[in-house]
Amino acid sequence: MVGMRDVAKRAGVSLSTVSLVVNNTGYVSADMRAKVEAAMRELNYIPNELARNLYHDRTNTIGVIVPTISHPFFATLMAALQREFAARGLRTLLCSTADASTGEAEYVDMLRRHMMDGIVMAAHTEHTEDYWTSIGRPVVAFDRRLGAGIPSVGSDHEQGGRLIAEHLIASGARHVVTVGGPRKQFEGLGDGTTFPTVRYHLTLERLVEQAGIRWDYVDAGVVADLGSHARAARAVLDRFPDADAVVGSDLVASYVVQEALSRGIRVPDGLQVIAYDGTYMADAAGLRLSSIRQDTAALAHRIAERMERAVAAGTARGKSGDAVPSDSSPAVEDAVPVTFVSGATTR
Repeated sequence: MVGMRDVAKRAGVSLSTVSLVVNNTGYVSADMRAKVEAAMRELNYIPNELARNLYHDRTNTIGVIVPTISHPFFATLMAALQREFAARGLRTLLCSTADASTGEAEYVDMLRRHMMDGIVMAAHTEHTEDYWTSIGRPVVAFDRRLGAGIPSVGSDHEQGGRLIAEHLIASGARHVVTVGGPRKQFEGLGDGTTFPTVRYHLTLERLVEQAGIRWDYVDAGVVADLGSHARAARAVLDRFPDADAVVGSDLVASYVVQEALSRGIRVPDGLQVIAYDGTYMADAAGLRLSSIRQDTAALAHRIAERMERAVAAGTARGKSGDAVPSDSSPAVEDAVPVTFVSGATTR
């Protein structure tokens, strides 16, 4: 097997010079670098990436934990994240907790053992804040709060709820049904909510109630249970035949449209349907839906920025010989604006 000593001998340079070139550290003259690179090509020398990673304390790999990639929003977000990390020279390692029940624990273990540079946590977790803050390695949360010092990136869901409420109030809606995850996620919220996503429901409910509009809520189950979304769509029209507006994820909204049309209900004349996410699924319901569009490209960019900063800070502290403690400051939330997109006028 060809090693760096062989490359040094062929190039006529010192072993340390070859090391500097391979690891891209320190100054090497252009002439010396050319000799080393030529020798590497002649000998078909392939650098030991594991050793190089250990030298830099970097793997250039980021783990991303999502609840499922079957859901249109997480599939869209994952594609945007992979593009964003790739543009920064980083690989993405995906874990869907719906498909790998032990994935979260395995990824955290890999992070602790420096087999990854950081984790993007975008799935539900049963672990407490102490667990996440004790990891002492780069973690960025998406659409959830994990604990003090762990940055959180997500859409401005309060803005989303407000935009929907303003639209429904202006349109003269009388009975609004919203569809979302288990209502227990709403318990003990305030500013300390673990799931910032529910803020759009809370904001929407508060504003339509203030306007004298009736509202009801239908539980569509956890995000990974895609079958429950279709059942929830049927339940909305079975339980609330007088509803004139339904708000739910793109998938739920698409099912509601299909169910309404099968019952002879015109959309949006007889029933307004507003999708929350704005992925490709919002255009796959048989007509273009009005929707709140989350900017997945901007979300991915913010997540990658936060991760790069966290990794750089951790690497610098690690090289100094110090431990890499969790930041004791409050969790910082990055809220990315959303957009209201008008849909088709009738069907």
